[in-house]
Amino acid sequence: MDTIKNKFIAVEGVIGVGKTTLAKLLAEKFEAQLILEIVEDNPFLSEFYDDIAGKAFQTQMFFLLSRYRQMKKYFQIDAFQTNIVSDYMFMKDSIFADLTLNDAELAMYKALFTILNDKLVQPDLIIYLHADLERIIDRIHYRNRSFENNIQPEYLSDLTIAYEKYISSHTGCPIIRVDTNNINFTKSSKQFDKLLCDIKKVLQD
Repeated sequence: MDTIKNKFIAVEGVIGVGKTTLAKLLAEKFEAQLILEIVEDNPFLSEFYDDIAGKAFQTQMFFLLSRYRQMKKYFQIDAFQTNIVSDYMFMKDSIFADLTLNDAELAMYKALFTILNDKLVQPDLIIYLHADLERIIDRIHYRNRSFENNIQPEYLSDLTIAYEKYISSHTGCPIIRVDTNNINFTKSSKQFDKLLCDIKKVLQD
């Protein structure tokens, strides 16, 4: 096992940027517990992309509670007895909420989010993946998930801006930014090894 211990690494970025692929590689390398978000379980998601305003609150509340339950479960079992790698951070939930909920819904959401977030372990490191909008759209089309077929480029563009705003102002832990436009970690050991060196340097400082 590489020399980091009892660390929580969250891989983040817009839909389709490559979070899950990288999280799996990191979990294997660091012999870490892997947490993967179960997006498909949300019963409102397929309708959300057709009717964002009408389905946003139900979709967001389901994600908020399911993400909380998943994080709570893993950290109750494994908290700081091993490395943990996740393909999302719980805080991401608020990025989507700010983008899609109206004022009344957002006030109710934020009250609950604050209570839940205060009970969770926060990441020691965030690896933020980003790519051009055209590249993200191509990747979404390539993986061909039925519930993502109706995602509009305008929504992805707004989401990218929201992510950048959040990441640029986040101070809770170190962040490593990775431009994935021309990176394929599964095919290039050189690129992956460089990222591993960056991770170990940050977490061992």
